[in-house]
Amino acid sequence: MIMYKQIERNKRNTVFIVAGFIIFVLLVGAAITYFLNGEIYTGLILAVVMGGGYTLMMLMSSTNVVMRMNHAHEIKDGSQHQRLWDAVDNMAMVARIPRPRLFIIKDQSPNAFATGTSPKNGAVAVTTGLLDRLNHEEIEGVIAHEVAHIRNYDIRLSTIAVALVSVVAILSDLGLRMMFFSRGGNNKQHPIMLIFALVLIIISPLIATMIRLAISRNREYLADASAVDLTRNPNALASALKKISGVSQPVREASGASASLYFSDPLKKKTAQLFSSHPPPEKRIERLYQM
Repeated sequence: MIMYKQIERNKRNTVFIVAGFIIFVLLVGAAITYFLNGEIYTGLILAVVMGGGYTLMMLMSSTNVVMRMNHAHEIKDGSQHQRLWDAVDNMAMVARIPRPRLFIIKDQSPNAFATGTSPKNGAVAVTTGLLDRLNHEEIEGVIAHEVAHIRNYDIRLSTIAVALVSVVAILSDLGLRMMFFSRGGNNKQHPIMLIFALVLIIISPLIATMIRLAISRNREYLADASAVDLTRNPNALASALKKISGVSQPVREASGASASLYFSDPLKKKTAQLFSSHPPPEKRIERLYQM
C-alpha cells in the first residue's frame, strides 16, 4: 500500500539525515583542531562532549516552557471544547499512547502543534482559529497529525537537531576566535585540507541549519502519513491543510523558536525550500490524495 511505503521511506530518510548530521558535527570539531595543530582527536572529543551535554540539557526542558512561549492555556477537562477533547481522546487511544495534555491558544489564525520528548509527557496545542474554521473531521485529522508527532518521537528528534545546530554554531565561533591566536600552520597540515577545514568552520552553521530544516520537513511528511494511518481519512487532513495554508494571517502568539513545531508555518514566511521548516502545502496535499 502506498501509505505504508511512504511511511517506511520517510523513516529511512530521517535515519540517513540524522546519521549525516552527527557525522557533520564531528567533522566540524575535527576541522577546528586540525586547522590549529594538525590533529583531529581533540576536536572529535570536544564535539562529542559538547553535543551530548547540550542535547541532554535541552531534552530536560519542560513542555510548560514551550507552552508559555506560545501563550497557551491548558484545558483540564471535556467541559470546554468538547469535540476537541474527544478528538484528542480518540486519536490517543487509536495511537496507543497516553492521553496528551491539551492547550488552547487564543489566536484567529488556524494552526496547532505538539510538544513533549516522549508519549509520557506529550502535549497538544491548538488555536481558537482552528476550532472556528475547521469541521469535526478536519480537526480530528490535525489532531491525528500532532498525535503522530508524539508517537513517532518527532519532538525529541527536533530537540536533538536544534541542540546540534547550536553546538555547531558554538564550535564554529570558537574555532574562528582561536584562529586569531594561531597561524594555523605547523607543517602537519596538508594545504588543501587546511583550506577545507577553514571553509567548513566558516559555513558550518549554515549547513547545520539546512540539515535541521530537512529533518523537520521530512517529519511533517511522516506525520501526515501516520495521521492517515490513524484516521483512515486522507481527504479530511488534506482539506484541513488547504484551509490552514490558505489563511495569510500569521499566528501572532507563535514563538519563532518553536515555529517548526506547528502543523503549518505559523509565521507565514515565504522562503526558499531549503530554508523552510515545512514542506510546501501543495506537495503535502498531493501526497495525501495519493494515499
